[in-house]
Amino acid sequence: MGNEDNLPELAKGETASTSRLGAQIGSRFWLITLSDISETLPIPELTPVPLAQPWFRGVASLRGNLHGIVDLALFVGEAAAPPGADCRLLLAHPKFSVNCGIIVGKLLGLRNPEKMQRAEIGAETPPWVAAEYLDETGRCWQELDMRALTGHPDFLNAGLT
Repeated sequence: MGNEDNLPELAKGETASTSRLGAQIGSRFWLITLSDISETLPIPELTPVPLAQPWFRGVASLRGNLHGIVDLALFVGEAAAPPGADCRLLLAHPKFSVNCGIIVGKLLGLRNPEKMQRAEIGAETPPWVAAEYLDETGRCWQELDMRALTGHPDFLNAGLT
């Protein structure tokens, strides 16, 4: 990940494979596997794309490559991420073969789902939610399945129909 954002170091006894990046996206709290993102950045200047879904915020040239930028809160049916210093862009890892970034409202540091209680996923849960957990305060965290998200037809079809 980029060094633009300093994320907390792992707590004693934790490994990168068990820790997830915590993020607030809309009113929901998400856990994102660190190996599923290549970089975190401040929101760059975006070029709007005509006739695109409202959640497809535009394109940005990053490191010489064009990336489609998605406001994940809008995509999942919530209000758009409010502009501000807390918003960040998470670039999907190249292993997914999709040059895209997702806007998150706020990064919340590293979280360990092994220290949370696993909750049952509802039947209506979208396929990009790999698991749900409850933390010690009762807050629900959804684990993002980046492969399922970036490969889902609704995500890939950003044009208006």
